[in-house]
Amino acid sequence: MSAAMYNHQLDTFICVADAGSFSKAAETLFVSSTAVMKQINLLESRLDVQLFVRTPRGLTLTDAGKSYYQDAKYMIQYAKDAQTRARNAMQDNDNVIRIGTSIMTPHQLLMDLWPQIHKRKPELKFQIVGFENTPENARKILGHLGQDIDVVAGIFDETMLHLRGCTGLELNRQPLCCAVSIYHPLAQKDRLAIEDLYDQEFMLMNRDWSDNVDRLRDELWQHHPQIHIKDISFYNVEVFNQCENNNALLMAVPIWQSVHPLLKIISVDWDYSMPFGLMHAPEPSPTVQSFLDAVSQMFSEK
Repeated sequence: MSAAMYNHQLDTFICVADAGSFSKAAETLFVSSTAVMKQINLLESRLDVQLFVRTPRGLTLTDAGKSYYQDAKYMIQYAKDAQTRARNAMQDNDNVIRIGTSIMTPHQLLMDLWPQIHKRKPELKFQIVGFENTPENARKILGHLGQDIDVVAGIFDETMLHLRGCTGLELNRQPLCCAVSIYHPLAQKDRLAIEDLYDQEFMLMNRDWSDNVDRLRDELWQHHPQIHIKDISFYNVEVFNQCENNNALLMAVPIWQSVHPLLKIISVDWDYSMPFGLMHAPEPSPTVQSFLDAVSQMFSEK
């Protein structure tokens, strides 16, 4: 029985896509090139779609292949998570807090606080549950907190919480800033004036994602039309890559400073911010509520 219950042709497919050739993928997988080609051919036949364009210089993904690449990674991770959940179900998890973490939802703050939490609630244990930051995961995880993941640390406001069907415990506020490439001329500054954004492409979350961001958007449209707003629909690593590659500006918050090594997050002379804290189920379990009470008390004493 395999460790994860999914078709391992997915592993081969992802390896080939990353390597760009059957031979390189075969070296990574320690099998023959013929075996790799056979698996890909079988996968394409089963799906009834062409995943790769074969050229003398190597392989490139078709549009269908690009789509399947993202879904395949999700399917593999979901299968692995399912195995973890099944194993956890065999254990006594009454006192375990499952903390969801992704590149956009860092858990470091909770890890820094854990020694103090442990002093207050020594019976509590924690478990880090990683997940890929995708729109599908955001809907699934935040809409069902308490099932596989208990809390996720991140920015939110009432609009976001309503959209996701969860509740948030605010711990502090994160100022809305700009992320810029370290090679961008503005990266030399420690703080930006709004006028520094003139004639720049400013990547901003689309309307109705956050009331706080919508207020910023309205001010820029009404009073600073020289700023070229570009809508984005979701925050993930690809958006940060676009910001760096296109020499654009991206709305960001300080806790994302480590997301991309080639971006610098800089404060701006405006008064806009977002709550940062713990997102959890509207009706958390007694264990999770005990954890939230401990964290809330710690912050109220600061």
